Amino acid sequence: MKEMHVRLYRYCLALLIILSVCIAGGAAGSAENKAPVQAVDAVGMTVSDMDRSVDFYSKVLDFQKISETEVLGDSYERLQGIFGLRMRVVRMQLGDETIELTEYLTPKGKPFPDDTRSNDRWFQHIAIVVSDMDEAFERLRTSKVRYASTAPQTIPAWNKGAAGIRAFYFRDPDGHFLEIIYFPPGKGNAKWQGNDDKLFLGIDHTAIVVEDTEESLEFYRDELGMKVAGESLNYGTEQEHLNNVFGAVLRITSLKSPDGPGIEFLEYLAPGDGRPSPADEKANDVIHWQTTLETDDSTGLAEGLREDGYSVVSTGAVEVPGGELGFKKGFLVRDPDGHVIQVIEK
Repeated sequence: MKEMHVRLYRYCLALLIILSVCIAGGAAGSAENKAPVQAVDAVGMTVSDMDRSVDFYSKVLDFQKISETEVLGDSYERLQGIFGLRMRVVRMQLGDETIELTEYLTPKGKPFPDDTRSNDRWFQHIAIVVSDMDEAFERLRTSKVRYASTAPQTIPAWNKGAAGIRAFYFRDPDGHFLEIIYFPPGKGNAKWQGNDDKLFLGIDHTAIVVEDTEESLEFYRDELGMKVAGESLNYGTEQEHLNNVFGAVLRITSLKSPDGPGIEFLEYLAPGDGRPSPADEKANDVIHWQTTLETDDSTGLAEGLREDGYSVVSTGAVEVPGGELGFKKGFLVRDPDGHVIQVIEK
């Protein structure tokens, strides 16, 4: 009886939240769109052992290595906000999308916090689209990956926008969270359909936990010019077991730029015990992710973000000699929850 009352309370709470989401969504549509960002170029993460990570992403998830370089020097120190660095950087591609793995040869940072939960606000993952969930899960199972969900979960029929989508969370060798996701016909981007000759297809989005959706929209929509592509309210036993968080009620907001994967907000309306990002997090810590966005005016955007009170990690828009990393100028900035965005000018 007690469990039934708990479930009833959560579902009533969810109905009230649906109304607030709709009201907030209507208000968001009136915001000015400055549109300085043209693309999500890549999603990056810091790794502790590059060879191990490349082996994992290529053999388990079918990513292809497309470039590798080592960089050091004053420009990169000012870009990353770390003195005395030497970085080994590998870019890997799956379908049309790219990840960027960075190993700091010096100085080494802190390891990934082993007790991380899906509702902690430093949480981030990439959602890797698969053509067959059962086959993909079997690949992960036989590869002995570390589970973060109990099993693949199917979004129920009552959730009209996402009904039939299947998903599963797991972790890479460093502890970074990853997701495999299957879109049935009529759901998701049309490009994910009709690719049954491949198992792993590409990256649909990167998801980040946020404390306040409206505050995050001010950064990603109003400052960076991304557009809201969809909203939903997810709850119930399937969502709980996907995220491995009891009582999970999530407001989910998807944003897109003109090109590249999306960025998805995960706001935990319940439970409220997610921890904030560590205040001392740096780019060489293995907890570090950075989503790379492309613009044609990195200097103006860096100055504008700093004037509006956002934490710009770099000394400003830093000119990068040689173009070893594929851009001529860029900077790092933190969003309201501490997630790092790398803005580049090619």
